[in-house]
Amino acid sequence: MAEVKPKVSLDYLNRTDRAGFERSIGALFEKNAWVAARAFDQRPFASLDDLFRAMTAVIFQATPAEQLELIQSHPELVGREAVSGALSNQSQQEQARAGLTNLSPAEIARFNDYNRAYRAQFGFPFIICARKHHKSTILAAFPARMQHNRDEEIKLALDEICQILEFRLKDAVSED
Repeated sequence: MAEVKPKVSLDYLNRTDRAGFERSIGALFEKNAWVAARAFDQRPFASLDDLFRAMTAVIFQATPAEQLELIQSHPELVGREAVSGALSNQSQQEQARAGLTNLSPAEIARFNDYNRAYRAQFGFPFIICARKHHKSTILAAFPARMQHNRDEEIKLALDEICQILEFRLKDAVSED
């Protein structure tokens, strides 16, 4: 079982230096601590919701190249990172909650086929907030989302990353 880290307080995030802030919540972004680094300058945060809004604003105000880097850094669902055990603890837990760790060989093959087709079409991995879904709804989302154009999918991927962030912030930060 994955180690559960104690929550950091919002008060600590408001008082600590940049390095402490980034160390505490920078890992919430799949190797993209720049989101937390930019949100640091908007302190103090009156609430966890304020912190969340500041971080999502950073994401949507980033350059297109930075946004694509953020999307690209996310692992594929049931992808090679999952198979090799290279997922972050957060991603591993999120995929497990969605039922993605107990798949039949046929389901694994479907995920692999969808992942390949999606990446070929859009050039980045399929992003969905696994905590809000189960394997069946995730599988159903692939073909529906492949009807979009690339710009629509970039926007959807960023929206999904923000939903993932909201859950991860609630896991990592307490308001008291």
